[in-house]
Amino acid sequence: MKKLLAVCLTAALTVGMLAGCGGSDKGGSEGGSDDSGKVTAKVIDVDLTDEEYAFGVDKTQPELLEQVNTFINKIKEDGTLDEICDKYFGGGEPTPVESAELDTSKDQLVVATNAAFEPFEYMQGESYVGIDMEIAALLAEELGQELVIQNMDFDAVCLSVGQQKCDIAMAGLTVSEDRKEYVTFSESYYQASQRLIVPSDDTTFDEMTDADSIAAALGELDSSVKIGVQQGTTGNSYVEGSDDLGFPGLAATCQTYKNGSLAVQDMLNGSIDYVIIDAAPAAAITAAINEMQ
Repeated sequence: MKKLLAVCLTAALTVGMLAGCGGSDKGGSEGGSDDSGKVTAKVIDVDLTDEEYAFGVDKTQPELLEQVNTFINKIKEDGTLDEICDKYFGGGEPTPVESAELDTSKDQLVVATNAAFEPFEYMQGESYVGIDMEIAALLAEELGQELVIQNMDFDAVCLSVGQQKCDIAMAGLTVSEDRKEYVTFSESYYQASQRLIVPSDDTTFDEMTDADSIAAALGELDSSVKIGVQQGTTGNSYVEGSDDLGFPGLAATCQTYKNGSLAVQDMLNGSIDYVIIDAAPAAAITAAINEMQ
């Protein structure tokens, strides 16, 4: 998998934290044209959805589910979850996480992820970093197991757990009925939302301050407009439509990518018009790409 460029999150990611690391990014729009007039990426400061992230546990391991739920409540109550989130939303220093080699003769916790979803899971050199990855390391330590991280395409994460190839999916997963076919969800640990990313010279949505207004404007677009999404994500479902999540879908053409950074770069190259992705990755991706512009 193409690795997402690892960068330190800038002030663009600074947010007011809600309880239990559970707040969507409420900061201002990111991006804008620089002094040279170059077009950059801009995040529209409106939550299009209201979601919850949780971990997807192997259905055949009810004891693991109980252990995971106990652990989530523990790190919420003792402040560990807030401390981890503050590293990524408050400009702290991420703690690199190493993966052991898979060895079925050992007692291992095998985690399925897609390490292209900053700030929840991404690569920093050969190490994994991100909110979910740091939680995974602490969970494995709590269980007395060796941590193995399996990096794969996002739309294979829940499937791999459902096929008992991995124990748990930790990949910025929005709870949905469709995914429950493959995994049992833990208690939620983060409140999320989708955000719209546009070129900085596009003013279409600048005066819109609520999700309904933006949804109505997006609903008026036809198939000549291309919206980029990370394949298999909630943003993908938002554009294509999902009975499960209650999304009617858009007439705009949905262009899928392996990760959100590829979509944003393609938007700036003029190949697509907009991008829809989760709020925290939207801020991280635009900050990283705009810095390179």
